[in-house]
Amino acid sequence: MPRPEFDIDTLVPHRPPMRLIDTILDVSGDTATTAATVVSSWPTFSEGAAHVVLLIELVAQTAAVVGGFKAVTQPSGAHMRQGMLVGIKNAVFRIDTLPLHARITTCATTRALLENFKEINGYAKIEDQVIGEVNLHGVQVA
Repeated sequence: MPRPEFDIDTLVPHRPPMRLIDTILDVSGDTATTAATVVSSWPTFSEGAAHVVLLIELVAQTAAVVGGFKAVTQPSGAHMRQGMLVGIKNAVFRIDTLPLHARITTCATTRALLENFKEINGYAKIEDQVIGEVNLHGVQVA
C-alpha cells in the first residue's frame, strides 16, 4: 500500500484525462516508480490500444513525482513547484502499441545538470519486459 505522502493529487500537477499514471509505487532520492493501466480514455487510444509514444509522457509524469515529493518534503524553497519545458533527447520503443488494460510500471530518475536544467532518464515495463527507454532534457520555468 502506498505511503500517505505519496498522494498522487498532491505530487503530480497533471489531472485526468491527461494524467496517465494512477499509482505512485515509490519515491526515493531522485527516483520515482509509478504504475498506470491503459484505458480507452487515454489520448491516442484507438482499435484496442494506445500509441507507444505515450511512454514519453509516462516517464515525464513519473519524473514530476520526484519534483512534487521534494517540494512537499523539503519546503525550504529549493524545490519550488514549477512547470518544465521538456525535450526528447532519445526514445527507444520495443513494442508498437500499448494494449488495453496493460499495467505499465515506469521508473524515472532526475539529475540536475545546471541550475534549472535537468536530465530525466526512465524506462517502462509490462511485467518483467522493458518496453521502452526514454531520455529527456527539461528546463524549469518560473
